[in-house]
Amino acid sequence: MAARRTVVLNNRGGVGKSDVTVRLAAALAKRGRRVGILDFDPQGNASRRCGWRYNQGAPQLTVSEAVRADKVGAMAGVWTPVAWDVEYAQRMMLAPAWLELENRMAEAGVQGNHLRLAKALQGADNHLDDLLIDCPPSLFHLTQMALAAGHQALIVTEAEIDSILGAKRVRDFIKEKRHLLHNDELTLTGVVVNNLDPSGKAVEREQLASIRRIFGDLVWEPVIHRRAALTVADNQALPLELTKASGAGPARAAFELLAETYEKRSVDAA
Repeated sequence: MAARRTVVLNNRGGVGKSDVTVRLAAALAKRGRRVGILDFDPQGNASRRCGWRYNQGAPQLTVSEAVRADKVGAMAGVWTPVAWDVEYAQRMMLAPAWLELENRMAEAGVQGNHLRLAKALQGADNHLDDLLIDCPPSLFHLTQMALAAGHQALIVTEAEIDSILGAKRVRDFIKEKRHLLHNDELTLTGVVVNNLDPSGKAVEREQLASIRRIFGDLVWEPVIHRRAALTVADNQALPLELTKASGAGPARAAFELLAETYEKRSVDAA
């Protein structure tokens, strides 16, 4: 059976999609889940945060080559271990991305190309329980390929007006366009509010209330607060357990609770 595929996205950049993808995957692995992270953003932020580095002298296979191959199961040759020295990382795999993935955008006009990621994943994620797909901040070809391959979508937003507008565009796109992606079963499973100032600024409280009004029960708990430990762990490509920066404990706890919400709210894999 295929992994439960969750597409992590927003139509605005800088909201922390890659961070939520990586840290939620880690929290699920701690719970004994076998988790894949598929980096589908040419920036490769999720890949780097998992300790992956592109070797120009001996180029590794990435998601770009799997999609370009246009073959069933092509992603099977891309998986690589997450390079973290913690026990639960043994249950995590990465399908990395590099700048070359941007070239797949030029193929958007080829009929049926939005199904290439689904084709590449067919039979190639059966060894996983969950697959989190980190998308670029757009609703164009790469994101459409991810949505065509996914079972559910998870929006990440900040309590800030442009991020909220981007989240609304994602919600409306899924509702109105999923049939054009040949994925009528795609669902919007939730909205994660990320990077909230723990001091409780009035403007962010107002925007958080707005998110709850707009998305209602789709808003997941807990809200993820801004923590120095997250920035340090991201910069050093480390799991939260291996950083001593301020707020590491609360950050770990928040994502562990978020993993509980994920398991309660998620649809079963097809």
